[in-house]
Formats: sequence, C-alpha cells, structure tokens
Amino acid sequence: MAQKKVMVTGVYGLIAGAIYNHLTQFPNQYDVYGLARRRQDSDRVAPERVLNIPDDKFKLNDLSDLDSVVEAFSGMDVVVHMAADPSGQAGWESVLKSNLIGGYNAFEACRQAGVKRIIFASSIQVSSGYRQEEPYSKVARGEYDGEKPIVEHTMPTRPMNIYASSKVWGEALARTYADAHDLSCLCIRIGWVVKEDRPPRLEAGDIWCSQRDIVSLTRCCIDASDEVRFDIFYGMSDNANRWVDIAHARRVVSYVPQDQAEDRH
Repeated sequence: MAQKKVMVTGVYGLIAGAIYNHLTQFPNQYDVYGLARRRQDSDRVAPERVLNIPDDKFKLNDLSDLDSVVEAFSGMDVVVHMAADPSGQAGWESVLKSNLIGGYNAFEACRQAGVKRIIFASSIQVSSGYRQEEPYSKVARGEYDGEKPIVEHTMPTRPMNIYASSKVWGEALARTYADAHDLSCLCIRIGWVVKEDRPPRLEAGDIWCSQRDIVSLTRCCIDASDEVRFDIFYGMSDNANRWVDIAHARRVVSYVPQDQAEDRH
C-alpha cells in the first residue's frame, strides 16, 4: 500500500487528536498532518492526552480564509475534516463561521488542491428526531421486543437544532462535491464520543461510540476503495440499544466495532 498523506483538521479536538495519534503509529502507511486554529487541546479532551505534532506537520488555520486552506491542503491525498463548533452552544454566529463557512472552505479547498478524498464529520444528531418517537424511542430505552427497527442512512434527516442542521448542510456539500467535482466524499454520523470513553449516563448507551471505534471507522474510510465516491456511515459502537444501522459501514468499508456501551457502564 502506497503511503497516503492525510490532513486532520481540528486536530486538537477529542476525536481528531485520537485519529492523529492512531495514524502516526503506521508511518509506512500514513504521512499525517494536523490543522487547528490554536495549539491547545479543547475542553473535551482528557488532561492526560498527549499530542505531539512536529512543527513541519502542523498548520495554524481556522478555515476562514479559503486561500490559506488550499495552501494547507496542497499535496494531501485525504482530508479528515473534524474542525467545527462541536455543539452549537456558542450560538448561530459560531455555527455559521465554523460549520457552514468553514465546511464550505474545506470542501472547496479539497477541490482546488486536488485532494482525492474528504471524510466529513457529521453527527448522530442529524437523526436525533427519530429517537424522540416510537418505535425508536423504545429501542433506545431497551423496551422493544422482537426484531428492532433501525434507522438507515437513506432515511430523511431529522435534526432538532441548528448544530445538527449545519451537519445536514455538510452532508449536502459532500453530495454536491462528489457528483459535480468527482471528489470522494464520505460522511460519518458520529455518536457520542467523550473523554472518559464510557457512556456519561445509563440512558445514553444507545448513541455512544468509543474512541477506538470512531478511530477505526475513520481509518476504514481513509483506506476505502477509490470506487467509493459518496456514502454516509453511522459512527457507533455495537450497543444493545442502538437504533441506527452499522451494517452498511461493514459492507462498504469493512467497519467492525469492537466495543459496546453495556461493557463500559
């Protein structure tokens, strides 16, 4: 396998940093770079996490300047786009700048720089409306008997806040750039990943994803066949009360989750 040059945006975030650290363990396969708006871990990162990025592998950039993003992405084979306002709690202006404008700049910079593939960090929250109604609410609570109904990636999105809506926008951009510009665009609807690496509370087990599993799915997407031009995968561990599909990711990119929420309570 030829070595791939991989840029991870938002690299000082929880998930992005875990991806960076994992990929650097395989120097014969990946030449890994990081981009962030500051050299400081986010508040979501455990204090003991160590992230050592050499100066020549790091780009200081907040994605607001398209020309500088194009320069940062130049020569890359794959961009793992994790940089974003992670919750929307800072308000509309933050979502607009980080998720909408920053998201557009990431895709457009990939096109201009000749990047072959972008992996876009979407969110389980694009489907969270389903979790509020039957039968999926019963599945989430572990109260459903029989064969469980599952939300698949082909079903309409159900965002319930502006943050989730911004992720729907990102998925739409991925579709556009895959079809109109022949850029391989893979979207991961990431579950609830936390620094403690266990479900924060018992009732959150249906949407939890371990750090190991989300890193694994991202790597599967990086290494996916060139023929995979566009797709959407749920980034979820194999939780007993899971109400979204992960079999699709297994079929397309060979994702096999290793963890279950029930083992981490």
